[in-house]
Amino acid sequence: MIGIEPGWTGRIVEGIAKTGKPVEGFAIEQNGDINTIANASRAAYKMVKHASKLKKTKAPLTELWVSTKCGESDTTSGLASCPTVGNSFDKLWANGNTLVFGETTELTGGEHLVAERCKTPEIRAQFQAMFDRYQGVIEAHKTSDLSDSQPTKGNIEGGLTTIEEKALGNIQKIGKKCTVDGVLDKAEEPTHPGLWFMDSSSAAAEMVTLCAASGFAVHTFPTGQGNVIGNPILPVIKLTANPRTQRTMSEHIDVDVTGLLQKRMNMDDAGEALLDCILRTADGELTAAELLGHREFSLTRLYESA
Repeated sequence: MIGIEPGWTGRIVEGIAKTGKPVEGFAIEQNGDINTIANASRAAYKMVKHASKLKKTKAPLTELWVSTKCGESDTTSGLASCPTVGNSFDKLWANGNTLVFGETTELTGGEHLVAERCKTPEIRAQFQAMFDRYQGVIEAHKTSDLSDSQPTKGNIEGGLTTIEEKALGNIQKIGKKCTVDGVLDKAEEPTHPGLWFMDSSSAAAEMVTLCAASGFAVHTFPTGQGNVIGNPILPVIKLTANPRTQRTMSEHIDVDVTGLLQKRMNMDDAGEALLDCILRTADGELTAAELLGHREFSLTRLYESA
């Protein structure tokens, strides 16, 4: 047991230890629907039986894995709610936690900024290869125009006019101090603490599902216009800096950081509020998405999602 120090860095949270195989796959090909469903049911039976025997145990905060993605972004996302995640990530990264970000498509135009944050030339090369692979998919369709999907209609309504603007906001989630300490393919599990980049979709349910499959325990989700998705496994914390969204969709928001743009709070205040919510969630408090029954998930498809 570690000693408890004042402040959040000394917190010991209760959680279920990661044991056993977190993910199993089943194919219909050469098996058929009935056999596939039967095999998956048997595996689920064993997993539920195993899970029923587990008990909460105390663990140091450094063992908490935190993921992030944003959704329904607008101008308030890049100015306030994404930087709030960045502030909390800087503190968690310095504390030795394991973190992940992604959304490969939504780095377009700002990918060089992420590359500059990579810890080693090898990691930078891995990141660039992941990004270039995505670009190759776009170019294979004989286009470099993402306007059908990036930015989305909701992004445009919220004041974002180009994918580059959206990317600059998205990148705010990795803070100012973190280095990119590793690169993951979809649903891969990190091998050491630090900030990881995962090659992943910008689609909300799909990205959160990938984070859950990788083993992350709490997910931070900045939203401007208001995105309601949750996940059956991974608790999703919603935060917004948009006063209209907070007013009209408050039941979906866990952390209100509208005070940033209204000069009622500073960035450290906002980051600490998010950290407090992360810790309460890790201790078992339900998020808004869980309370409202949002359990959306989506598996990565054969082709890359834009």
